[in-house]
Amino acid sequence: MPQFVRTDPSMWEAVYADPSVPLDRALVRQIIDDQRRLSRRWLYPVARVVSRVLVALVSIVKRVLPFRWMPLRTMDTLCVWFLRRFVSPDAVELLIRHFVVETNLVNFIIRNTSVEMEPVTLRPETLAGLGDSAVVEHDVNVYDVLIALDGIPLTPPEHLDFTQLDIPHLDAERRRRRLLNLDIQTALCFMNIPFSMALTVEEYRRAVHSIRFDDSFLEILALVCDDDTFRHWKLAGMSLWMDSNVDVPRMVYRHALVCEYAHAQLVKLSGGAYPRETPAAFD
Repeated sequence: MPQFVRTDPSMWEAVYADPSVPLDRALVRQIIDDQRRLSRRWLYPVARVVSRVLVALVSIVKRVLPFRWMPLRTMDTLCVWFLRRFVSPDAVELLIRHFVVETNLVNFIIRNTSVEMEPVTLRPETLAGLGDSAVVEHDVNVYDVLIALDGIPLTPPEHLDFTQLDIPHLDAERRRRRLLNLDIQTALCFMNIPFSMALTVEEYRRAVHSIRFDDSFLEILALVCDDDTFRHWKLAGMSLWMDSNVDVPRMVYRHALVCEYAHAQLVKLSGGAYPRETPAAFD
């Protein structure tokens, strides 16, 4: 064992080396690099509080003025503008990747159950692709597939269909000059503010509650694949539990990690091994 491990172990070395993490090494490195940004250490604690207070105030005022304060198109434009100028390419790539990964999970369930629903098509490959109502659409897809599964038996099919588990090349506009290079968690704190302003109270509540279905999706995947591994990542986040004034950016970040773990397990089931060394670009 190297001397430095015994005397002064690095938390990040251990996180990177952790054999229980089922993710591609390149993805793990990208996540670690993002977590080690100065903005994550110094700005995120403040942004987290500011975002939560502002969103709570917006939610209160919106109950008195219950109309859409901002067109969804404006919210999309603001978010894309913010990502291009203030968020690091690695964080942007992780964000785009999440939309693809979640779509892959939803489509896997559609293809491997008898649900009467066409596979969803939300697979943005560019930063600009996040501006086409992607945020709203990816929440709606979760609700649509769960409602369509009502009464459908969740049993393993004779042969699992692993079609479309790939991750296409993602364009985070790495060559664009940015004023800041925020990490993804700090970026989510700031993006949550216009998101709460643009959606109606019920739309925002629906979007936040969609994260509560993570355990539901893990249970569905466990039943369809006949694999208990998916259940290991549950957090007892029951969909019947209604919360208010929750830490949305924190929940979204954990949701993204859970989706990555589940996606990696599907890739393992399809090919017999976790993907370990996918070529990737870094900041």
